[in-house]
Amino acid sequence: MSTWANLGLQDSASPLMEQLIFFHDHALLILVMITVLVGYLMFMLFFNNYVNRFLLHGQLIEMIWTILPAIILLFIAFPSLRLLYLLDEINEPSVTLKSIGHQWYWSYEYSDFNNIEFDSYMIPTNELPTDGFRLLDVDNRIVLPMNSQIRILVTAADVIHSWTIPALGVKVDGTPGRLNQTNFFMNRPGLFYGQCSEICGANHSFMPIVIESVPTNYFIKWISN
Repeated sequence: MSTWANLGLQDSASPLMEQLIFFHDHALLILVMITVLVGYLMFMLFFNNYVNRFLLHGQLIEMIWTILPAIILLFIAFPSLRLLYLLDEINEPSVTLKSIGHQWYWSYEYSDFNNIEFDSYMIPTNELPTDGFRLLDVDNRIVLPMNSQIRILVTAADVIHSWTIPALGVKVDGTPGRLNQTNFFMNRPGLFYGQCSEICGANHSFMPIVIESVPTNYFIKWISN
């Protein structure tokens, strides 16, 4: 989760989030190169005394500043498209979780295991344990196995919500009457925090999400109990 004075992205907990961070750094490097080049050209123009009274056109420079940005955009577009298809691909999930957004809590269903269902509410500030996180902790966490392909189905019962876990690179809109799906793969154990990232109605408070990533044998024990 993000902590105080953390200006960068969170440490990734899934391969997809690693790829998103790589793409972010790749695009940022291109932006820095463009900024430096344009800044240098503008700076040098301030000290340029060369004047050509008869210069009416410059076809060569116009070709350069038309073709060069197109090539730069290709260097951004191809990795972006690759990542888009990676995020959308779902391949033989081990566990399917259904998430239903309500005002102002989430409901979860493990339909693979005799329809285990529960609601997940934010813990009020005055009831938080000493090691709890304000506005982020919930009374019922989602328990999922690590190193397993997880599919999540997201919908909503009233207004549009958004199921978002930054450390996993997951953001899915839950729309009433529509079922959206995505997948993620957690490659380490831990607690991963998220929130609804939609402005979903009047008097909106926080709709936190907490995933507890555990080894598979612990998950099987949790399901059995």
